[in-house]
Amino acid sequence: MQRKTLDVWVGLFVLLGAAALIFLALKAGNMSSFSFSQKTYAITTKFDNIGGLKARAAVKSAGVVVGRVDSIRFDDKTFQAVVTLNMDERYQFPKDSSAKILTSGLLGEQYIGIEPGGDVKNLATGDTIKLTQSAIVLENLISQFLYSKAAEGKDNSK
Repeated sequence: MQRKTLDVWVGLFVLLGAAALIFLALKAGNMSSFSFSQKTYAITTKFDNIGGLKARAAVKSAGVVVGRVDSIRFDDKTFQAVVTLNMDERYQFPKDSSAKILTSGLLGEQYIGIEPGGDVKNLATGDTIKLTQSAIVLENLISQFLYSKAAEGKDNSK
């Protein structure tokens, strides 16, 4: 009888561990808020540089997740990245809203930030956000800083 009780407790512990691993895997893959019943509308944005943005990345406004990145593709006519966003139907944004690629935390998880505009008409399925700001590339910032310091040193030596 004591052996059976021990086996049950070990089994429950193993199931709890498996559930914890599944939860962590879903959190790491940005799939924890995945829902089949959630109604969304698709909008597109174009960026010159998306940095490390990935599909299923969050779309946030005021720190609240309002959608997810559905797909990313390259437009060979405009030479830009076209990002399709699935926005939660509960959240409506004006047509003149803007989108930025932002970084959260030190690890650099990238997401899209939406800033609402002032238009009276709202975005609908198939609309495009025209005002966008691309990701800031750290290497470009460092090279600009070094170049400006080198030019500053050259001017001082005269």
